[in-house]
Amino acid sequence: MKTMVVWRTVPGKYKSAVEQFLKTGGPVPAGVKRLGRWHVPGSVLGWHLMDGDPAAIAEHVAEWAEFLELEVYPVIEDDAAGAAATKVHGG
Repeated sequence: MKTMVVWRTVPGKYKSAVEQFLKTGGPVPAGVKRLGRWHVPGSVLGWHLMDGDPAAIAEHVAEWAEFLELEVYPVIEDDAAGAAATKVHGG
């Protein structure tokens, strides 16, 4: 399952978050593939798009919860969203 994680650094934890990221690189667990990760330069905001086992993604999110406020969203692509909309609204 594709999952978008939106993150913001916890107030007062920016330096710790950066140190942890530089130390580990933020690897994803087995069973998860990173599709992209983006940072807003000079800010505390970023996005991480992953594909894989939801339980493994939950593990990854838990690893960063000390440093980051995280919003986790399962996401689907246009074709799947269009098919669902067509079932509901016809087309």
